[in-house]
Amino acid sequence: MSDDIEDMGPVDYLVVEFPGNRMTGEAFPLLIELVEKGIIHLLDLRFVQKDVDGTVTALELTGLDDEANSFGVSVFEGASSELLDQEDLDEAGNALQPGNAAAILVYENRWAAPFARALRRSGAQMVASGRIPVQAILASLDAEEAAEGGHLSQ
Repeated sequence: MSDDIEDMGPVDYLVVEFPGNRMTGEAFPLLIELVEKGIIHLLDLRFVQKDVDGTVTALELTGLDDEANSFGVSVFEGASSELLDQEDLDEAGNALQPGNAAAILVYENRWAAPFARALRRSGAQMVASGRIPVQAILASLDAEEAAEGGHLSQ
C-alpha cells in the first residue's frame, strides 16, 4: 500500500454548492471525461444537503432525484475511499447556505504524479498549498482596470 501512495499525485478536494439543490448535470460528463482520460482519479464523491433549519444531511447517489441521475451521476456510485467521514460531511455542509446542496469530490491529480514522485525522491515535501478562485482573480482584474481607468481620467 505504501508503494501505491508513493506513486500518487497530489490529492485535492472540492466542495461545490448547488443553490436551491438544483444540479443541471452540465459538469458531470466533463468529470467522467477527466477520469476516463486518467487526468484525475476520483477517490470520493459524496453529496450533502443543508435544510432551511440548518440540518446537514448526507445524500446517497441512489437517493438523488431523477434529474440528478439523468445525467449519469450513478456511474460514480461506489466511488468511496472512506477518506471522508461524517465530520467532513458536516464541515462541508456548514459552508452551505440553507436550502442548498453540495457535491464533495476528493481526487488524485494523476497528471502531476510523475512530478510529485520526482520531488519525493529528491527529499522535497509540500509545505503549503492553496487555490485562488476564479471569482477572486476576476475581482482583482476588475479592481486593477478601474484603478487604471481612474488614473487615465486625471
